[in-house]
Amino acid sequence: MRRLDRIRNVRPWGGPAVDVVLDGDRIAALEPAGSGPAGSEPPADSAVLDGCGLLALPSIVNAHAHVDKSWMGLPWQPYGAEGGTDGRIRHERARRDELGIPSVERTAAVLDAHVRHGTTALRTHVDVDTGIGLRGIEAVREAVAAYEGAVEATIVAFPQDGVLRRPGVLALLDRAGAEGAEHIGGLDPASIDRDPVGQLDAIFDLVARHGCGLDIHLHDAAELGAFQLELIVERTQRLGVAGRVNIAHGFAIAQLPDARRHDLLQAMGELGITMTTVAPLRLPQLPMAELDAAGVGLAFGTDGIRDLWSPYGTGDTLGIAWQFARASSIVRDDDLARVVELATRDAGAFVGRAVHDLVPGARADLVLLDAEHAMDALVRVPPRLAVVGGGRLLHEAVSSSG
Repeated sequence: MRRLDRIRNVRPWGGPAVDVVLDGDRIAALEPAGSGPAGSEPPADSAVLDGCGLLALPSIVNAHAHVDKSWMGLPWQPYGAEGGTDGRIRHERARRDELGIPSVERTAAVLDAHVRHGTTALRTHVDVDTGIGLRGIEAVREAVAAYEGAVEATIVAFPQDGVLRRPGVLALLDRAGAEGAEHIGGLDPASIDRDPVGQLDAIFDLVARHGCGLDIHLHDAAELGAFQLELIVERTQRLGVAGRVNIAHGFAIAQLPDARRHDLLQAMGELGITMTTVAPLRLPQLPMAELDAAGVGLAFGTDGIRDLWSPYGTGDTLGIAWQFARASSIVRDDDLARVVELATRDAGAFVGRAVHDLVPGARADLVLLDAEHAMDALVRVPPRLAVVGGGRLLHEAVSSSG
């Protein structure tokens, strides 16, 4: 990881070419391309990256990852789970120990894949259950620490096997919150725990006591999903945790009648409840324009990649954004650009950043692509030619000097 002090000749968001001047892990200034001291020698521990006129975007944020669960780096593992969420849970629990899951090595392989695809910040769900305790969180933190601050991850302590149906899990989530997990997770309170009121009361209590966020997987469809969303809205307001709650998946929103969906989204927007999606092709996509109109933040994630739930996945969150746009029949320039904003600039809020953009004062996290502009980058999903995190060059396929 080489520290940079200048990235020459790049086009932020497809605009005029500039030089990006860095100061440590921050963007200090944007100057007209070529205006810097081209003939001067940078310090020995610095470097100048020649951006060759490439498109520059803020780095891609993965707002829904599972970096602890993958068998990436091992020989191919055939899929053998039963159908449904519960069947996959049982299969994973039966095989994860023999594959060394969770581990620092497996997590490191997944992080490397994400970085090569332009992600330098992510929110990752990490399994917490009575079989592994908090070992997964420890492994993820150690793997992220190897990047020495160039890659950042926020942790969701995730009860993949349920909260109430497994005695001891709630205590582990409590401990994770006390030890600094940024979010507490939940999973299908109705269909997994069979007690939506009980699970939500339990995890909201942890969120209120520890001052952390809540990020809950909600796969339940239509009216059953909407019922749980209403319970979440009520608790968010009553417990004063507005702005700290996220719904992952939440396909039910797209399956409701228009008026019911409008009212529910309005209530969510007023409380700062956000949503994340992995854009599954077999289900209706979340309605981007309606979420925007209601003020409901939306971001993309890869979910698990090459794990015991599915052999698919590359770590490319921009590819997920492409999948969302294509499945949503998004074709107009403004809408295509909006999808890229959701995958980059606006997703910074999902990892605790007030600003995530190519502007002075922002963290120096950016990705360079051979594309005309943001719309072209989304439609073609070209290779990431350079990835910079915290002012350090993490991945490079363009020439540089220094």
